[in-house]
Amino acid sequence: MRRLRKQTVSALKARAAARGNSLEEELRQILTEAARPTAALARATAAAIRALGAQPVTADVEALVRDDRGR
Repeated sequence: MRRLRKQTVSALKARAAARGNSLEEELRQILTEAARPTAALARATAAAIRALGAQPVTADVEALVRDDRGR
């Protein structure tokens, strides 16, 4: 990464070293964690889907799969 303060880079290097990681691996883990959806986001997404009024599937799914396999 570019244009980070030297103090920030030093702190990240120390954090990585304390965990036995390279700086690159530590940054990868930090970014992966930051990109993971939060529980609040998951609840909000579920609420938005429910608000759409989706109806349960009533089709005979097994029959549809059998028919499709026969093609």
